[in-house]
Amino acid sequence: MAGNREFNYRRLHSLLGVIPVGLFLCQHLVVNHFATRGEAAFNDAAHFMELLPFRYFLEIFIIFLPLLFHAIYGLYIAFTAKNNASRFGYFRNWMFMLQRVSGVITLAFVAWHVWETRIQAAFGAEVNFQMMENILSNPFMLAWYIIGVVSTVFHFANGLWSFCVSWGITVTPKSQLISTYVTLLIFIALSVVGVSALLAFV
Repeated sequence: MAGNREFNYRRLHSLLGVIPVGLFLCQHLVVNHFATRGEAAFNDAAHFMELLPFRYFLEIFIIFLPLLFHAIYGLYIAFTAKNNASRFGYFRNWMFMLQRVSGVITLAFVAWHVWETRIQAAFGAEVNFQMMENILSNPFMLAWYIIGVVSTVFHFANGLWSFCVSWGITVTPKSQLISTYVTLLIFIALSVVGVSALLAFV
């Protein structure tokens, strides 16, 4: 029974990491990428998101609660998993270890980003181009945001590979190899989108 419960928790953790948290990540990166078109384009896109119907319901039940479960259970996995990359050195073992490391970095980054944006908005600040421009004017913050975005995208893309295995989508070695290349392309594409958006604020 305990083993089945652990298996189901891990599958739920994987599912929530892709749907809805992963989908929200992609949407968030696309909205941020409007910064490459200028201040007005970004502000219009951000304002559109703020005017979505049932916004607070969506944020709480579609984003924050699934993210909270994924983060808490992810920390449990990260600190109880037995990493064997140094012993075996196989590619997937390294991905296993990097998934745990990137998860911890991503959690710290997301918490910091929420504090600097959503929490400040609750105190009356406006989340707009100028806010991000002010934050990223500090070279250390720019470096931290780049690390955070790349880490988050890696965690999502590599987690997508694990999701396909956990849910029986890729069960053969060939399908898992193809999935490796597909998720690598997703990682590269989303990293370019995310980093180029950050640099547009500088």
